[in-house]
Amino acid sequence: WFNRLIAVRFMEVNDYLPSRVRVLSSENPAKAEPDFVTNPFDTDLDFTEDEIDLIDNLKDNNKSDELFQFLFIKQCNKLNEILPELFENTNDYTELLLNVSFTDKDGVVYHLVHDISEDDFNVEKQGQVEIIGWLYQYYNTEPKDKVFGRPSGQKIRKEDVPAATQLFTPDWIVRYMVENSLGRIAIHNLKYGDWDDTERAKIDTFKSKWKYYLEEAEQSPEIVDRFRMEESHKYNKGDVLPYVDSTFLDPCMGSGHILVYAFDVFMDIYTAQGFTERDAAQRIVEKNLYGLELDDRAAQLAYFAVMMKARSYDRRFLTRGIRPNLCSIQESNSLNTDYLELFGDLKPTAQKLVDEYFDAKEYGSILNLRITADEIAQLECKYAEIDKTIYDNIFDTIRQVGLRTVFAPLIRQAKIMVKKYNVVCTNPPYMGGSGMSAKLSAFVKKYHPDSKADLFAVFMEKCSDYTAQSCYTAMITMHSWMFLSSFEKLRQKLLLQTTVNMAHLGARAFDQIVGEVVQVTTYVNRKDYIKNYLTTYKRLIEQNTENAKREAFLTDKFDFNANSDNFSKIPGSPIAYWVSEKTILAFEKADELRRFANVPKGLSTGSVDKFMRFWYEVFYSKISFDTEDCS
Repeated sequence: WFNRLIAVRFMEVNDYLPSRVRVLSSENPAKAEPDFVTNPFDTDLDFTEDEIDLIDNLKDNNKSDELFQFLFIKQCNKLNEILPELFENTNDYTELLLNVSFTDKDGVVYHLVHDISEDDFNVEKQGQVEIIGWLYQYYNTEPKDKVFGRPSGQKIRKEDVPAATQLFTPDWIVRYMVENSLGRIAIHNLKYGDWDDTERAKIDTFKSKWKYYLEEAEQSPEIVDRFRMEESHKYNKGDVLPYVDSTFLDPCMGSGHILVYAFDVFMDIYTAQGFTERDAAQRIVEKNLYGLELDDRAAQLAYFAVMMKARSYDRRFLTRGIRPNLCSIQESNSLNTDYLELFGDLKPTAQKLVDEYFDAKEYGSILNLRITADEIAQLECKYAEIDKTIYDNIFDTIRQVGLRTVFAPLIRQAKIMVKKYNVVCTNPPYMGGSGMSAKLSAFVKKYHPDSKADLFAVFMEKCSDYTAQSCYTAMITMHSWMFLSSFEKLRQKLLLQTTVNMAHLGARAFDQIVGEVVQVTTYVNRKDYIKNYLTTYKRLIEQNTENAKREAFLTDKFDFNANSDNFSKIPGSPIAYWVSEKTILAFEKADELRRFANVPKGLSTGSVDKFMRFWYEVFYSKISFDTEDCS
């Protein structure tokens, strides 16, 4: 119900409600009673005679909050027609678990209407769909605190994983990741493809819109020739430029922040190609954007956010019956396998899919599906036939209903999980091995032994699996994988790919997190190896606020260009992008140095306990406080 309240508030402020009658507030700021309570019969709601009598009775007896609750349920059921994945039908207004009131000044409706400026919701006044995600994260604060306040040694239950791991990504970092992955596909093609000057001019158009796009470091002639060869062989002159068909996946989509900005970048690309905003919006939702999520409630909001973004470009979008390719991953535990009899010869394949998703809520989008796209297509075709059949046998009807509830979502999410994508972009969950449940821990040890230390690292491998060859993975992760010995094998795997650029952020990249615990980096990888490629790194670890890091990113004062091939020359292969060429040479020539000298240890006192003193062990009178003296 919290999700629905947020959604209705967003829609009424932007005049997206079909009836155009405000539900939580009034067009007249001085009026406390919502407009649809004052004039319920001016809405698009249908009322029975009994319901009309009930409304009149509640009005006559000044039971305005009860009337509000009744009408709110009616409105939500009506919105099921255009947003079925958020506004599921309820049968009785007493099912409203939240005791919602518009008169209670301590209630959620009052705070929502009075404490948050309408401009923050209004997309025409710089409001953003992202406000939905911010509010949802605030709503999850208490559950998250409970998870982190659990007794020492207690594992995180699968139902608590979303609250423990969700973190709303700062907007500028989202823009960096999307522009340098999805945006790079477009610019890279225009730059190296065999296009005329008119098409190439679009590069400047895109760069003027994509503020956080980073220019590629100057590459060698051999690499430039390679890029030209790749792009010139893909398409014919006169074709619609190919990047409009790029596919984009966020496998940990949360409330949809990354997907919403990817929508805008896709819209830039489409309109540059001459598409109308209406046609582009439909194609983006149907063909370009994909998302997976473990948390059902967050997935509802991602669905809503994408639909609202499409509605902002096409005022009739909500009436077109378009369904986004977004899924909250469901598990098959509750499915009676007897229902699979309806699949006939395909029952073994159906059973295979069911087995794949047993306990899926433990693993989410890191699951390794062993079912093929062709098998899923066969199941989808057969299921469509089953769903349309009118059975004479009551037992077959029961099976049909059971499949519709559980099996249909499995097919839908499997279709997303077996695809390869042009861009995979996400902020994965951060969870150390000590917090994982026994099942999750066993799973990552078995399938991801090189990244098992933390769930974010597991996702680094999994996101690469989702990415098509020579395409892009963009992530924000803890930076520990760059240096710690426990991630050395993971680093060696990643060095077989090409890092296009990275913003090394360190601590305090999120203003909502205080202290040094969460230290992060965000990067864009290309899934292939390009020898001697020069990667652009931005070292932003000294700045102490989210905004300071953003401003520093927009300068070139903290830039380094480094050849990733050099990292493997250093023991442990750390991502030491800032070291000098002389340092790299010293490691490279280490064997030659050993011909002249063996240096087993550097400067040493010989006995630290004997010769070293703490400050409080020295006579105060013998300590010099004269800085010039000290020098």
